[in-house]
Amino acid sequence: MDDFRAGRVDVLVATTVIEVGVDVPNATVMIVEDADRFGLSQLHQLRGRVGRGAAQSWCFLFGDPTTPEGDERMHAMASSTDGFLLAEKDLEIRGAGEVFGERQSGFSDLKLGRIPRDEPIVMETRRVAEGILDADPELAAHAQLREEVEDLLGDDVEFLFKS
Repeated sequence: MDDFRAGRVDVLVATTVIEVGVDVPNATVMIVEDADRFGLSQLHQLRGRVGRGAAQSWCFLFGDPTTPEGDERMHAMASSTDGFLLAEKDLEIRGAGEVFGERQSGFSDLKLGRIPRDEPIVMETRRVAEGILDADPELAAHAQLREEVEDLLGDDVEFLFKS
């Protein structure tokens, strides 16, 4: 890596370890094999390793998607360089995962809401919930709400205080 950074070596073959923390302005070409198997955020990070200097640069993504999601990821990468847009597309493709659990992708356990579409409602709901908990931490004056929380979380109410 030091030889590549110093310009003594023209080609670096690497794993995704170069995804973050590598700043080599003279790196101008990147080839990613099986790109359809990576997430959009990771591909965006990889692509960001080239084009940091004054010279023209290219990132070639090679893949043979075998799923609709793989096709969508490749199309999204070819269509945008906007990290925020790609993050939203990644969320749309992968799913939000569980709000009340550990799964970080897939179908959400929210019955009515969809993140990020409903973000303003979610943020307002959080603000209201925090106000209720600040005024009534044991939910003594909100028996029905307390029962719903207990049914949903059981003894794991500490989950509510994780960000």
